[in-house]
Amino acid sequence: MVGDGRRPAGTSLRAAQEEAGVPPGVWKGRGLAAVGLAAGDVVSERQAELLLGEGRHPDADRIEQVLLAEGKTPEQARRATVLGRPIEHNQSPETEDAKERTAWLGMDLVFRAPPTVHIAWALMDDETRRVLELCQDIARDKTLAWIEDAVAEIRWKSGGKKSARVRDGLIVAVFRHYESRAAETRPLLHDHVVVSIRARRPDGTWGNQTADALMKHIVAADALYTLRFMEEVSARLGWAWEPREVTPGRRPVMEIAGIDQRLIGWQSTRRQQIADALPLLTARYEERQGHPPGERAAYAIACQAADQTRRPKRTEMRSLSELRAAWRESAARAYGADLVARLAERARAAAAAIWARVRPVVDVALAAVETIAVVYVMRGAFAHRHLLAEARRHLSYALRGRPHQRGLDEQIVQTAIDAYTRPVGRGRMMTADLHALYPRDTEDQAVLRPLTRNRSATPYERARLAAGTLSARVHAARRADRLNSRTRPRTVAVPADPSSRPRPFRSDRKAGRVPEQRTDVATVEQTRQTLEAAAAKMAAKLQDGIRDRAAARNRRPQPTPPTAPPPQPGPEHTPSRTTGGVA
Repeated sequence: MVGDGRRPAGTSLRAAQEEAGVPPGVWKGRGLAAVGLAAGDVVSERQAELLLGEGRHPDADRIEQVLLAEGKTPEQARRATVLGRPIEHNQSPETEDAKERTAWLGMDLVFRAPPTVHIAWALMDDETRRVLELCQDIARDKTLAWIEDAVAEIRWKSGGKKSARVRDGLIVAVFRHYESRAAETRPLLHDHVVVSIRARRPDGTWGNQTADALMKHIVAADALYTLRFMEEVSARLGWAWEPREVTPGRRPVMEIAGIDQRLIGWQSTRRQQIADALPLLTARYEERQGHPPGERAAYAIACQAADQTRRPKRTEMRSLSELRAAWRESAARAYGADLVARLAERARAAAAAIWARVRPVVDVALAAVETIAVVYVMRGAFAHRHLLAEARRHLSYALRGRPHQRGLDEQIVQTAIDAYTRPVGRGRMMTADLHALYPRDTEDQAVLRPLTRNRSATPYERARLAAGTLSARVHAARRADRLNSRTRPRTVAVPADPSSRPRPFRSDRKAGRVPEQRTDVATVEQTRQTLEAAAAKMAAKLQDGIRDRAAARNRRPQPTPPTAPPPQPGPEHTPSRTTGGVA
């Protein structure tokens, strides 16, 4: 509640926040009306103690006094202020496994923009800083509204085994912080959104939310927040976005175009601290287990490195104006005052170059193909929320900050489910329907196997290769349809080496298995060009045959038609363009 500072004994909360230079917390969410609060009200210390510390009404003190004046006992008055089950129930000897149960009253969601946003917010002028803070507010509130409408559930009937939608909405407290935990504090604009677990059921009674629903949709919520934030920044400041690869072979992140990449290293000192601790922890793991860590083990090691390098928060308090002055001085000393002064100018120039090549058009069919390919390769079996998160990432990559039509992400997901999935196992899980992806060419279903089973590449690399292969096939089929050609190529070339010539894929039918092959982006592009060339050639032969048959049926001599001018070169497909007309 006081940012990264420490609150001296005897100091009021508001005085400590003013001294630390952080704004006071505010209440958000549609569930505030049920407890007599309004969005934007300041979070007082007593309100936080009651609701987030004891699970009681934030105005419990006044309610207790009224009930005591009416003749209620202290126990009755206190029980009337409890929202749902009292936390003392967990410590009751009558409760099963009482010693293992811990009262849980809130969840902390952190909304943090990409690193280049922190750089622009810290080093540019005050007007730009205020606009970026407004974009943060809008994107955060829209994401919370989606969580309230589509995600939040509360335990309902049958001993809490069933769940229902929350009646009114959520009650959340938002606290804004400005710094990171690095040895030298660095700009890090982020919001801590503390979601109260208390909510109302459809019948009006109070109970606890189910954490499973929120945790399962946290990635989809993250993708929505990023998408909304990009759109707000582009609409208000005119900046564009571009993907940046943080870790080779992993999913890229979207950054503001034109921001010098060296400043990301200056801002992300915390990442470097974790990276320095990883080699030693990885070596210990290999010595103990006898093999390199896999994906899950590597993630656990990274979490361990983050915990070991976490530093205590600073004790001295500095206002935001003092922090911004120190940040500008540090960046200018490291990379020059000219680089810092021209940040906005370079961002505008980079945006103009990107907007000249980007069309705000999204092909729903192609987006569905790419979404299903990426999720299928990375997960195998998946649910609706996995497709939704990937569809929102696709919109971020395709539009680069341009606004999208409301509900477009759900439209992409529904198209993918209807056309390319089939149920698997029990519950709501599904997987890709390869017969739908390859409706006529059964043998070509094996194309995905070398892409999905090539363990030398990361899962995301294999996923992008599969998406590129399927997208190239869709492009070739559409081109053949435009040229009035019904025949489609039967095989897709998947050569073993990028430098080798493309060969048709053949499965080892006798052995009953498919040999491992390697595919890269160049191969996918070469395959696309081969398919398009074959389709164009067949269309030309078809047109020649039609003209020859028409001339043979016409017995009367016809005047020689004038020589047609040579065809002008039409627009060609640019290899650098991706789905949605994005360069």
